[in-house]
Amino acid sequence: MTTPPTINSIDDPRRYRPEPCVLTALRSPRLLTREVLAGLVVGLALIPEAIAFSIIAGVDPKVGLFSAFIMAISIAFLGGRPAMISAATGAVALVIAPVARTYGMDFFIATVMLAGVFQILLAVSGVAKLMRFIPRSVMVGFVNALSILVFSAQLPHVIGVPWLVYPLVALGIVVMVLLPKITKVVPAPLVAIVLITAITVLFAIDVPTVRDQGELPRSLPQLFIPDVPLTWDTFATIAPYSLAMALVGLMESLMTAKLVDEITDTHSNKTRESWGQGVANMISGLFGGMGGCAMIGQTMINVKASGARTRISTFMAGAFLLILVVVLGDVVGIIPMAALVAIMMIVSIDTFDWHSIRPSTLMVLPKSETFVMIATVVVVVLTGNLAIGVVVGVFIASVLFVRRVAHFVTVDRVVTEVGAHYSVTGELFFASSNDLTTQFLYSHDPDRIVIDMSGSHIWDASSVAALDAIVTKYEHLGKRVELFGMNQYTEAIHARLSGGLGG
Repeated sequence: MTTPPTINSIDDPRRYRPEPCVLTALRSPRLLTREVLAGLVVGLALIPEAIAFSIIAGVDPKVGLFSAFIMAISIAFLGGRPAMISAATGAVALVIAPVARTYGMDFFIATVMLAGVFQILLAVSGVAKLMRFIPRSVMVGFVNALSILVFSAQLPHVIGVPWLVYPLVALGIVVMVLLPKITKVVPAPLVAIVLITAITVLFAIDVPTVRDQGELPRSLPQLFIPDVPLTWDTFATIAPYSLAMALVGLMESLMTAKLVDEITDTHSNKTRESWGQGVANMISGLFGGMGGCAMIGQTMINVKASGARTRISTFMAGAFLLILVVVLGDVVGIIPMAALVAIMMIVSIDTFDWHSIRPSTLMVLPKSETFVMIATVVVVVLTGNLAIGVVVGVFIASVLFVRRVAHFVTVDRVVTEVGAHYSVTGELFFASSNDLTTQFLYSHDPDRIVIDMSGSHIWDASSVAALDAIVTKYEHLGKRVELFGMNQYTEAIHARLSGGLGG
């Protein structure tokens, strides 16, 4: 029996090797079939989404469709998270929509390309490492809010529509729920699409279709060089939108990658994913696309509903999308929206973390974590922007954490014949050190005071200033203070800052 190799470091390249890898899938007809069919399902699901996001951005539907194709193909090779789907997204569309309306298509494409440059620079600067500071409560809120957004996005397709849409959606849901319990050889979403399309065609049922969402392109994307003046004014005009797009895109992509990591119990290279998104956006812009980022809904279709695990599925999603819209546009156009709505509804229900809202869970979780999760969900749903919700969630979690840790500092006093002995225990930083000066009995203490710092750690200038204030107060009363027991870092920062902070 062969012992698996030991991975000793998080920087070990073996940590990021996917299971199964592309070569393994290519050698296995079963795995390859699963990956290809998953790509087909995602390619179909991308079409109405890309068209809808193009409308949000105020550009022609083909811009979103070409962007979806290019992003998926590019990220299949460049990305750090196998099986994750990237394409045109609503969050990115919302951020850069004002550019198309105000300045025109050339400035719009230049904005997308500059956003790609910003993402590469952010990746090089190590922005992916900031993911470790996102608490689990924010991650759960992100997932739950996303599920709500995906589900609510389907509601316009089931309100004010012919009554036959409802039994078709119900049929799609039944297929999505029951088929995986019988067999997983063929992805349930693909069966739902084929079955519902066949029923509407055979019985000539008139319901909304993909064609009703917008016109599909008839040709391949062409090279597009934006005709904008290369001046500081141009940069100043588009840079704020580009930076916002870069940040939103990276945040959604890294959060989605983290979610897929948890679902598949594998690791992904977040730094590679960051610069890969940047390069993919630049390529998208060069071919007249609107850019994008990771798509949580389509990624869940790929990973959870279809069981895909490799880059093959991501590549095939882009390839099938191009073939479907350019070559088979007439066939794709007759697919009922009811089929896609059923798929997305089940995906959103499966993605929601139902365990997080069970009474038994809420009873044992700290109220602060529950509050952070709910706050993240509320902000995302109200703004429709996942990035804003995550930022707010992290901010609230940080404030609550600092508030909680600030109360962990204790000061114990013992008076002996030699003098007063104080023991300071806990982490000293701006929040916890503010009250430190009030815990000493300056007037009542004898002439010699010893402050034992062996159980504490100084983190910032605020703590050094607090200690200086304590020493100064005692000296004004003619008393001598001795500090001892500082660890190496505490002693170094105290020696560097003490006496030089004023006050």
